[in-house]
Amino acid sequence: MKFTKMHGAGNDYVYVNGFDQHFDWSELSRFVSNRHTGIGSDGLIVAQESDSAHLKMTMFNGDGSEGEMCGNGIRCLVAFAIDEGIVDPEAEFQTVETKAGELVVRPIIDRDSMVGASVSMGVPILEPSLIPVDIPNEPYPILDYPLEIEGYQLSLAFVSMGNPHAVAFIEESVDAFPLDKIGPIVENHPLFPNRVNFEINNVNSKHQITTRVWERGSGLTMACGTGACAVVVAAALKGVVDEKVEVELPGGTLTIGWQKGDSEVIMTGPVQTVFKGELDWPLE
Repeated sequence: MKFTKMHGAGNDYVYVNGFDQHFDWSELSRFVSNRHTGIGSDGLIVAQESDSAHLKMTMFNGDGSEGEMCGNGIRCLVAFAIDEGIVDPEAEFQTVETKAGELVVRPIIDRDSMVGASVSMGVPILEPSLIPVDIPNEPYPILDYPLEIEGYQLSLAFVSMGNPHAVAFIEESVDAFPLDKIGPIVENHPLFPNRVNFEINNVNSKHQITTRVWERGSGLTMACGTGACAVVVAAALKGVVDEKVEVELPGGTLTIGWQKGDSEVIMTGPVQTVFKGELDWPLE
């Protein structure tokens, strides 16, 4: 089985052409994601045929669970599909079917190579039951929900970008926050029926936020595209940022644009191929 390892702002996945081959993708994701005995990644993304779009993205987290969407992954998927000859390399945009809906990806080309993309990430979901967050009859948007975890007093905002996010803005440096300890507790808290992605943030200015992410099913990651979008939506609704924000993550920078209301979030970020290879799969 041929594969390509790629990353977007450090959020790395193994990419496989699933048009003409079929495996237990969940099992494969668990294997390739292991950074000691596998290839090493945050998960697996499979390019598949779509009945409605140019391409279908099926993604799995490092623990084998299937995710709805990956903002960094969808950019790399289009670059992978162009390289594999699956889609037209000259097209101005590509439509991608995901479990979070059909999204539009506009490649950024430099010297005949795709180096990044701008993605229409859809309209953010703020209603608790649709995120989902188990808080019945609560007015929304919910931007300051109090939650104490291991002595830490968190004030959470809840946003879905097709997948659920709990967003906390903190005063202390995000680098000092014990995300490896608090993250898994928040992810698996009873408030979240489908678990949750958790972002901690320092708002540096109206145009810049520093973010760290604990991703549902993958743990600490270098970046999260949907997470960056959720952070900017929450910050905008709280009135602390403008319509275009640079989100600084451990693996790089994503540019997020959003106008309040029923407008789509626009995410722009890089694409990078790490290496290609072949894997004997299934293992004997």
